[in-house]
Amino acid sequence: MPAPSPIAADQRCPCTSGDVFGSCCDPVLASGRAPTALRLMRSRFTAFAVGDAGHLLRTWHPSTRPAELDLDDDVRWVRLDILDVDGGGPFDATGVVEFEAFHRLDGQRSSLRERSRFVREDRVWLYVDAIWNNG
Repeated sequence: MPAPSPIAADQRCPCTSGDVFGSCCDPVLASGRAPTALRLMRSRFTAFAVGDAGHLLRTWHPSTRPAELDLDDDVRWVRLDILDVDGGGPFDATGVVEFEAFHRLDGQRSSLRERSRFVREDRVWLYVDAIWNNG
């Protein structure tokens, strides 16, 4: 069972969708299920932002998932910009989401740019892998 969230349901979601957490990423974090690859991507960013390694592992495809995941508590994830979406809809089998995620570490701002690949198996979207381009 996932740990209780440090974010109130009526607060803005960390994924910067503009929606409140309770109707954006919270249901996906709680269930591990997203209707689209984009929603899964947003929930995975939020999981990094709140330190929910369990959600990240549960939504990672078994063929590429690490045995464990140790998140850096010093990194503060502050913004997610979606740059492109290819497929990943409710009836697609695959999808790609390109994004830039902004973070702070030791007072320095930086970003991570990635094209993430997703697959839908048994009606569940899973993160597979990525092509990285660090900013």
